[in-house]
Amino acid sequence: MDDAFTLLRQATDLLPEDAVAENGVTVGDVREYVAQQEWEMVLDLLIEVADVHPLPPSFWELLAEAAQQMMLDRSHRWCQWRGWEAQHGTVRATLTLLGTDEGGRRSAFSGDGRLRPLWDIGQHTSDGESDLRIASIWVEFAQELGPGESADVRLAPLSPEPWRNLRPGHVITMHEGRPVVGTATVIEVLPPRGSSRP
Repeated sequence: MDDAFTLLRQATDLLPEDAVAENGVTVGDVREYVAQQEWEMVLDLLIEVADVHPLPPSFWELLAEAAQQMMLDRSHRWCQWRGWEAQHGTVRATLTLLGTDEGGRRSAFSGDGRLRPLWDIGQHTSDGESDLRIASIWVEFAQELGPGESADVRLAPLSPEPWRNLRPGHVITMHEGRPVVGTATVIEVLPPRGSSRP
């Protein structure tokens, strides 16, 4: 198995030469940090460039393995998450959790994709009951989300196909058991972005 630094070089080589991140970082900038052996910075910049230029799951696999070798647990989880999105599509929403006094959660949950609650996305069983679906949650720009708080989140459905019918503005509800513990408004639904090979 290649070491983390080789993996990051391989990932850099998968970038389109004209790729530019939202903050103006170019592939040339990434290569400069590779030459300086600033490996954590290289990883961060590769993620930033890939936010603008969709890359296949194989790119994210390289980054995930490198992050794991560098013992960067959250970065490892994030790169695995992004690889899953590249393969299955992206669902983003603004989630508001009910407060504890409203029957919501009693504590915050970690925002790194480990929580897998049920969701009502508007589908029903043959007998008219809500057909709840499982999806993991990644909270954007926050380590956790607590009762009464709101944040933009990414959802990774266990079965992605039914979620592709959602559109921006659709309202879905989060459940832990049967009670509603949060409400989310869909802001983006994207199809898979890449094949398994570069």
